[in-house]
Amino acid sequence: MNKVIAHADEAVADIFDGAILAIGGFGLCGIPENCIAALVKKGVKNLTCISNNAGVDDFGIGLMLRNKQVKKMISSYVGENKLFEDMVLSGELELELTPQGTLAEKLRAAGAGIPAFFTATGYGTQIADGKETREFNGRHYVLERSLFADFAIVKAWMGDTDGNLIFRGTARNFNPDVATASYRTLAEVEQLVPAGQLDPNQIHVPGIYIKKIFQGSQYEKRIERRMTR
Repeated sequence: MNKVIAHADEAVADIFDGAILAIGGFGLCGIPENCIAALVKKGVKNLTCISNNAGVDDFGIGLMLRNKQVKKMISSYVGENKLFEDMVLSGELELELTPQGTLAEKLRAAGAGIPAFFTATGYGTQIADGKETREFNGRHYVLERSLFADFAIVKAWMGDTDGNLIFRGTARNFNPDVATASYRTLAEVEQLVPAGQLDPNQIHVPGIYIKKIFQGSQYEKRIERRMTR
């Protein structure tokens, strides 16, 4: 199967209105910049986006929020994105706020074929409202359902034509878990090499999880806040 495509527009061509979309990255680190730009260009609407947070007002998923393309965010942090905050407070955007570790496990579990799991995180708080709870060995736990998306988009440092991916540094973050949480995972990479050139011991995501892959371009690699003294 040939997984290599030419560009981001081709990668997101099948993403439809109302889709559930898992997006790799952490803030602005390791985000699929090219695919997000292509989604803004495509204008697909009513998306449910699973992502740790939503970038900033003018970059990352923030561009999709500004374009009114997202109806719901499943995230763990509102933080630096003022537009995100304003849309939630006004009722324009639905938010399913999820503890960060729970969000990561919801994605990882989905990729492992686990439909739900118990976690102590959130017990006794609003996070547990309406959810099944149980006691194990004297400790209380909340049942959390896994998150499996219609599509997933990730960004890696290097990949090969079979879809095997390597991430660099902290850009690894949520990307491997997101990559496994869909049957239609789209990967953009900084460097695309022929199959067989990557060291098997260094691969973070096996190509079996990747549906399409392309070499991206013009990465800004922004940071959210720069501190100096």
